Amino acid sequence: MKKTVQTVPKITLRQLAVFVSVYQTGSTSLASEALHLSQSAVSSALTELEARLQMPLFERVGRRLNQHPNAHPVYVQAQALLSQSLTLEQYHQYQAGQIHIGASTTIGNYVLPPLLAQLYKALPDANVDMYIANTQEVIHEVEQLNIDIALVEGMPRPTDIKVIEQQEWRTDTLVIFAKHDSKWLTDWAEYSAAEQCYKLTVTQLAKLPLLVREAGSGTRQIIDEQLLKHLPDVEVVMAIQQSEAIKNMVSADIGLGCLSQHVIEAELTAQKLVQVKVTGIDLSRTWWLVWHKARHKSPIWQAFIDIIQEQYT
Repeated sequence: MKKTVQTVPKITLRQLAVFVSVYQTGSTSLASEALHLSQSAVSSALTELEARLQMPLFERVGRRLNQHPNAHPVYVQAQALLSQSLTLEQYHQYQAGQIHIGASTTIGNYVLPPLLAQLYKALPDANVDMYIANTQEVIHEVEQLNIDIALVEGMPRPTDIKVIEQQEWRTDTLVIFAKHDSKWLTDWAEYSAAEQCYKLTVTQLAKLPLLVREAGSGTRQIIDEQLLKHLPDVEVVMAIQQSEAIKNMVSADIGLGCLSQHVIEAELTAQKLVQVKVTGIDLSRTWWLVWHKARHKSPIWQAFIDIIQEQYT
């Protein structure tokens, strides 16, 4: 019987690591700093990889490197291979319970903590690393294979949908709100004692100053798609990166705000803030679980998924 000949690849992990770093930083000098290699070593490794693949990955214009169309598909495969090799090197760490969790701002600040408490209860030795930012920044980290699992508020918009898995998780509702005795509402808006809220029409709301989250956040995505499209002439006073800042500014009666029900629940209960319901406006949304298809799904990864699904299904 003829023996099967095993082919040993000529491409090295070092070459792939150099290529990925150059792809991400845009230059050999920045890549050499990131990898702690000389610039000549980086240039040599990149040239060797292009020779092995028999295709250009960058177009050299003077000292600049412009990505060739070949670069992106090779980058996706290189990231997956490097991730798998890292899994082999750090297998004991994954077995011990290492997980990198990403979350958009509202989830990270208000919903993730009790989930982590359950994870630590189930796995006391869990080693958790968290990254909290707006939705698009978190999705970017998932694409870079820096995060094992992400929980985001807005519809995921990855650069390459083919490498990203996304799953509906749960629903949430945004709430328009104001200071309880706001000067913008008390003199003319209708207050419902039974529902403990003010009621406005779209036309009335359009005349009031509004404080919203910044572009790129999941909250802002829903505001744009389901609120602001009905208010072409509304005065958006400012776009703010932090939900707490919006709450404080609304409490100072600068304008009305719009945030997740989870963010203002305590203030509504204490009657420091009051909900404002607008006729014909639905601000419900879906939250998502997102992960990279090539990411290693360790036992702690599955344990975290189980906790999420048990609580919200």
